[in-house]
Amino acid sequence: METMRKDVVIQERGKLMLTGLPFKKGEAVEVLVRAKVDRKKLAAEMRALFKRTQALPQAKTISDEDIQAEIAAYRAGR
Repeated sequence: METMRKDVVIQERGKLMLTGLPFKKGEAVEVLVRAKVDRKKLAAEMRALFKRTQALPQAKTISDEDIQAEIAAYRAGR
């Protein structure tokens, strides 16, 4: 199975044009389309979210034992 990656920019809403593909006429292909993610921006946003979450008053009352109990309950399916 041949796989290729092609980066394109959507020029018209709802339409995607792919050209220069190495496949033969009539060949069945699978097409996956996803938006590109700026991983550095996403990581910065996640760090900011964690910082805000950890600063909540409720977060200050949770002990390590509470966390371990929650993990154990989750793993036990409770």
